[in-house]
Amino acid sequence: MAHLLIIELPGGNDFDLVQAALERGDCFTFLTADLGHYMRQDVVWTRLVQAQHLLEIPDFAFDPVTQAVLKVHAQTPIDAVLCLLDIRLVEAACLAEMLECKHANAADAVRLRDKYNVRCSLAEAGIAQPDFALARSNAELKQAVEELGLPVLIKPSDGYASQNIAVLRYPEDLDPLWSPLEDMLPSRADYGLGVRANDRLLVERLLEGTVIGCDTLSVDGQHRLLGVHEKLFFEAPSFAIRGSCFATDHPQWQAIERYVFGILDALHFTWGATHTELMLSSDGPRLIEVNGRMVGAKIARLVNYALDWSFHSALIDVHLGQSPAVPVSREQPVFAVTRWIVAHAAGVLAHVALPAITDPRIRCVELVKQAGDAVRRPIENADRIGYVMVCASTRAAAEALAEQFVAQAVVVLQPSSVVTLERPSAAPEPYTWKQAA
Repeated sequence: MAHLLIIELPGGNDFDLVQAALERGDCFTFLTADLGHYMRQDVVWTRLVQAQHLLEIPDFAFDPVTQAVLKVHAQTPIDAVLCLLDIRLVEAACLAEMLECKHANAADAVRLRDKYNVRCSLAEAGIAQPDFALARSNAELKQAVEELGLPVLIKPSDGYASQNIAVLRYPEDLDPLWSPLEDMLPSRADYGLGVRANDRLLVERLLEGTVIGCDTLSVDGQHRLLGVHEKLFFEAPSFAIRGSCFATDHPQWQAIERYVFGILDALHFTWGATHTELMLSSDGPRLIEVNGRMVGAKIARLVNYALDWSFHSALIDVHLGQSPAVPVSREQPVFAVTRWIVAHAAGVLAHVALPAITDPRIRCVELVKQAGDAVRRPIENADRIGYVMVCASTRAAAEALAEQFVAQAVVVLQPSSVVTLERPSAAPEPYTWKQAA
């Protein structure tokens, strides 16, 4: 039985890693900046309350964190450090180094948390990628856009979950009357848990093509590509992901694998999981970004369904310095699809009526927002309300069932909370989210 240090939960509610630890018979210590956040979620708290130790360090100052962790370690040695939340990856790497646990080292974790620094490292290694620049002020931002030329994409260098992204495609987008270049900085965007953006913006040439995500596990610098997610987005100007399809093969598998492994080697990534997003462009695979942790938004659960295997348990093995179990090859491929439910307007969620579809191919349905939460049309991933996961023997069948489920999901807003209504109504009308043509 191993003793694991688990730092926060991704999304503030994804307990799959904790569940995997419990099913393995491992014990764990949970470290957080806000224990109350988890105590208010009954389903999550029933797992966390089984921790050997619950550590709360409100501001996550590293000295108190270190002292608390070392005190626990002295009682029961910690065998592995696991963190799936971007804004704590550097602290996790530092703690793992201190405890001599298998993990990406602290210096490499610092680089991975800054998208501009990643770009610079890959440029030095000769990795093909879009042209890019750094902006630390509105003046530098305007200069970067002018030098790169349109179209460009602008995103926080320390951001995640598709937050605070802007795209400039046309000359009209530079008009001072509505251009975001006039006042993007300082933003000090709130990432939660007391962490704010460092206001370093990455400006890069906008890529066109198909977006994919690649899930890998690395042990002592040896990488394994588990599969590829082809991602779909809501209509512009949204940057939220509408859904994805995970498969264990792809027409460009070898080129994708070679490109991703080259990136990981250039970044000296040796231990753990990564989720690398690429654009399959006319020039071949090109990097969007590297995430030095397991894929988020519950999508690791989708991988589990597709492979009939535990990605989370395998990740624990990796951080224990062990070779993880390999997924058993299936006689027939399985396509795993997810689709998200969203709101049609800004307001306060009243409830969601889910369709009564009984089909064994539907593997998971979950709402990530609850009555009373503020909702809006999807701009970033945090705006999504719930999802369905479907597994089938063909991609077409999996996607059709997922689309059917989401199309029949009814999202109801509190009547007084809707910002705009197309017509007066004596009673709130339920809204059915429908797939755009």
